[in-house]
Amino acid sequence: MAKSPIPTDQVDAPAKRGPQANRKPPPGGAPAMRVVEIAPAAQRARMRLRHWVTLAAFVVFCLAPTAATGIYLFARAADQYASTVGFTVRKEEVTNPVETLVGLAGMSNSSGSDTDILYEYIQSQGLVMAIDERIDVSAMFSKPDNDPVFTLGPDPTVEELVDFWHGMVKVSYDPGTGLIEVEARAFTPEDAQLITETLFDMSSQRINELSAVAQSDLTEYARRDLEDAVERLRAARTALTRFRNVEQIVDPQADIQGQMGVLNTLQAQLAESLIEYDLTLQQTTGANLRGDQIERRIGVIRNRIAEERRKLGVGGSGESGGYADVIGEFESLSLDREFAEQAYVSAQAAYDSAKAEARRQSRYLAAYVDPTLPQSPRYPQRWLLLAVVALGSFGLFCLITLVAYSMKDRR
Repeated sequence: MAKSPIPTDQVDAPAKRGPQANRKPPPGGAPAMRVVEIAPAAQRARMRLRHWVTLAAFVVFCLAPTAATGIYLFARAADQYASTVGFTVRKEEVTNPVETLVGLAGMSNSSGSDTDILYEYIQSQGLVMAIDERIDVSAMFSKPDNDPVFTLGPDPTVEELVDFWHGMVKVSYDPGTGLIEVEARAFTPEDAQLITETLFDMSSQRINELSAVAQSDLTEYARRDLEDAVERLRAARTALTRFRNVEQIVDPQADIQGQMGVLNTLQAQLAESLIEYDLTLQQTTGANLRGDQIERRIGVIRNRIAEERRKLGVGGSGESGGYADVIGEFESLSLDREFAEQAYVSAQAAYDSAKAEARRQSRYLAAYVDPTLPQSPRYPQRWLLLAVVALGSFGLFCLITLVAYSMKDRR
């Protein structure tokens, strides 16, 4: 190791306090020279193998994916245009007279919301296939040939088309307000607008079909109710006619009023005859032919009154029961006929209302945002995707580095 002579006065305090500091200077007063050892200088840092491996990992897992993604996004990724349409289902409420009659006017016959059904239908495979048959949406999604990432491949299967449709068509639905908003993307503005227009037409057609089925069911039910009401009315009238033929009475109320009139007349004649008989007895004595005639007349009137009362108590034929039973049966049959007539009138009104409602569209699709024609591309969001890839790749690099150094420290 190299040694350099240093004057004693230039040695620092720690050196002076060393073992040689207690030595006395030689005679003559000349300063003594001491030898001090100096540590060697630090070597220059060099790149080791682990550093090169870490740098290579950073390039492979972070820089390369980010650079490749940026080059693809800004050089080959095709522009996507977004068209928007917003709509909701409007329903015209019509009160059914039959429901009003039985007290069910405030109840709903629908078990689910039309907007819920339409929301699921827009995302269904059936709608995708119907739109593809009409406008060939699979060809629209595979137009750019130099963009295999954001486009649909050639000759896609049904499942591939549906999956790609879910990525290109976004549906927003607010259950509280019933508003549905659809954003459809395509690689040309015209294709994007055509997709939203076709989707709106197909959705409107589906709502019309649901409305037609509901109206058909309503009309069929109303027709069956009308047929039942007609049969009920016919049976009630037949029973009342049979009763009149058997009892030989058209209107028991009128008949009993006539019987009561006869009885009242006989009662008046009986009273007059009794008075006349009393007067005859007072005026003559002994045998009186006139008195005998009046007495016989009184007996005949009394017998007739008894007979009329017997009719009212027993009945016209004497076999069908009392007159009260006849009137009760007649009133029951008349009440059945009146109820049957009212039911027939209500069923006829309901059937006419159902037919009138079936002729018009009670459910329809109302667009609050018409299909828009985009002017500038909004997708793909290149900077956002690039930032996501950069952050993800950097996180992967950090994770791999930490795992590698952790395994190295465990050795």
